[in-house]
Amino acid sequence: MAAAKPVVHIVLFKWKAGTSPEAIQKVETELRGLKGKIEGILDLSCGENFSDRAQGFTTGLVVHFTDRAALEAYGPHPAHQHVVQNFIGPIREDVLAVDYEA
Repeated sequence: MAAAKPVVHIVLFKWKAGTSPEAIQKVETELRGLKGKIEGILDLSCGENFSDRAQGFTTGLVVHFTDRAALEAYGPHPAHQHVVQNFIGPIREDVLAVDYEA
């Protein structure tokens, strides 16, 4: 059986018009806090876009997981769902995600 490969999870967020910088900053803080709460996260970073090629997506998230199973466990994890439902959902206009094996 082949060894599990690390997985990279990339998410781009587009926020609703009129969203406050404080609300976006809170999302980033909450996302960063997931690293110590969810098993299988090797590294996590997020921040504000500065590229003029982002097509309206203004915040990026990159999470490195131990394997696909860790990524699959991340989505429904209560800590992740807390952030999605309480901080991201109310201000999210659109989201784009890409996952790949590193």
